[in-house]
Amino acid sequence: MRYVVLDTDVSSRILRDRLSPVPTARIAGAVWFVSFVTVGELWQWAHARSWGRRSREELEHFLGRTVVIDSDEVVSREWGRAAAAARARGRPRPTNDSWTAACCVARGLPLATLNVKDFEDHVEHDGLVLVGE
Repeated sequence: MRYVVLDTDVSSRILRDRLSPVPTARIAGAVWFVSFVTVGELWQWAHARSWGRRSREELEHFLGRTVVIDSDEVVSREWGRAAAAARARGRPRPTNDSWTAACCVARGLPLATLNVKDFEDHVEHDGLVLVGE
């Protein structure tokens, strides 16, 4: 069985039925995971954009089909290590991207993202694997 973590951008496009064929094919048949960060970002959008009842129910349905990776001791240690190393290299990374990468690295799961550039540093230095790379 294949597993893949969906970044917030991929999750959002799935919700809006706007994910293009190539990334759709790359995640087809896999068990979908999302990080706790993606859950928070999606709910932030729902509140900030005043989503109606139907859109919120679709979000709940989507999240019910995914496995959420929470921040536990293993994820937190990985985030701390990676964040400190990035800062020491003079390239601190955005916090939410770093948490998402830490969830993936700590669990040994690949990440499906359309924002490859945002995660290049994590691929190069932390062992993050991107879907399709």
